Amino acid sequence: MRKTLSLIVATGAILALAACSSGSPAPTSTSTSASGAKCVSTPSGSISDSVKVTGDFRATPTVKFSAPLKATSIQRTVVIKGDGADVKPSSTVDIALAAYNGTTGKLLSASGFDKTSPVPIVVDATQYVPGLVRTIECVPVGSRVVTTSSVKDSFGSANTSSLGLKATDTVVFVADVVDVVPTRANGTPVAPTPGFPTVKLSTTGQPTVTIPKSAPPTTTKIALLKQGDGAVVTSADTISLQYQGVLWRTGKVFDQSWGRGVYSGPVTGFVPGFTKALEGQKVGSQVLVVIPPADGYGSKGNGEIKGTDTMVFVIDIVKTTH
Repeated sequence: MRKTLSLIVATGAILALAACSSGSPAPTSTSTSASGAKCVSTPSGSISDSVKVTGDFRATPTVKFSAPLKATSIQRTVVIKGDGADVKPSSTVDIALAAYNGTTGKLLSASGFDKTSPVPIVVDATQYVPGLVRTIECVPVGSRVVTTSSVKDSFGSANTSSLGLKATDTVVFVADVVDVVPTRANGTPVAPTPGFPTVKLSTTGQPTVTIPKSAPPTTTKIALLKQGDGAVVTSADTISLQYQGVLWRTGKVFDQSWGRGVYSGPVTGFVPGFTKALEGQKVGSQVLVVIPPADGYGSKGNGEIKGTDTMVFVIDIVKTTH
């Protein structure tokens, strides 16, 4: 149990290492997503081909290679080619991941295999380490992929000492591409509730909120904008969602996931009013919640949010994991 837990924690450490701008590896070919972002198609090579991976998709892989590997460029080999939708830039993708020190052969982390919850990442090298983004983009869902690269190509200029990696080491990623997470709620529209802020959606689903010319409510108020028909959210879940937060006082957006990608975290990891708006809802729903200070950040506030501010959130619930 301790070994398994430490490997999961190490996976979190890998995902937390932001890509610092020393540049991502140059692609051999690219395609363009609907958003206009370039999809990098990383070629295979003798180093990535030398990593032998066996086992079924989503089962813990058996990985064998002759250490030490010495990667001079990033290489990617598709072990199992899936038949699902292609992974596009800026999408949020659920993966199972194993990472190795290619110099020593040591397993650094493993998570998401054998019916455990997959790990969500945004396909964006400014948010996640570039080597991991290169591992999964441009391949179809259902694929198992191996990449080999230097520490610099994998992590940019991020500090990898917490993983026990030196600058001269080679990194091996083995990833199963489990699913592409929806970017917006797909439920049935519900008639607006009188007295609430109004919400208009762009073609991408991003909301624009208009605050009424009235005093805000003094208790948390929740209204459905779309009714989903998926799994019911519980307090013990990890949830994936899009959100936009607006201050009632100014009508201005103070925070949102739109433009960054779907956010994933525990249902209880938000201010109380936000959590109340999630619990009991169904996946696919879009929720409008008005949160007074008592259910928000309290009298102390938070940054630009004053202690007297009422917050308004539009929340798209796209996935929940029990």
